[in-house]
Amino acid sequence: MIMLAFVFTLSASSQVKGDWYVGTGDVANVSWTDWAISPSVGYGVTDNLMVGLNVSQEVDEDMVFDVHARYFFKEDYFAYVGVEDFDFDMTQIGVGKMFTVHKVVYIDPKIVYDFNAQTTNLTLGFGLRF
Repeated sequence: MIMLAFVFTLSASSQVKGDWYVGTGDVANVSWTDWAISPSVGYGVTDNLMVGLNVSQEVDEDMVFDVHARYFFKEDYFAYVGVEDFDFDMTQIGVGKMFTVHKVVYIDPKIVYDFNAQTTNLTLGFGLRF
């Protein structure tokens, strides 16, 4: 019985169906003079799966919509996949961990591989989960 409880604790995710996520996209690797708001919204469609959308726009550029999904495993660790502007050549995959800072406030560092740029980057987002 104790072993079953231990295994359940290791595999349980704190991401729950019906959770909403409102935050920012990547705030890492950006100089303070170039910061821009990239709003992100997500929804927990199942207990371990969240889907979301980021919206961003740089000066003199078109608005970009990024669709992404996170599959949560082992507490708040997650696998990540994202597609920029619905173009599968612009796919990104990664892994990360969501840290709850205070009740509903979270930060989510992740390591992401970008297939188009052929680079691996550390990204950092933050927001609210309710």
